[in-house]
Amino acid sequence: MASITLDLSDTQFQKLQDLAVAHGIELEILLKASIEDWLNSQKSEFVDAANYVLTKNAELYQRLA
Repeated sequence: MASITLDLSDTQFQKLQDLAVAHGIELEILLKASIEDWLNSQKSEFVDAANYVLTKNAELYQRLA
């Protein structure tokens, strides 16, 4: 498993700790879940954009085929 190191301000770190405590989970778990959600949303946004382009240009693609 890979690991990274981030430099956070004291304020950012405290906000993350407070959020983890509010959810009753460890900070590392909160960060992993947040990163996973972000990565999944990026994939979803790409798929949505690709589907929009394909639908919008379907007639053009048919003529070019």
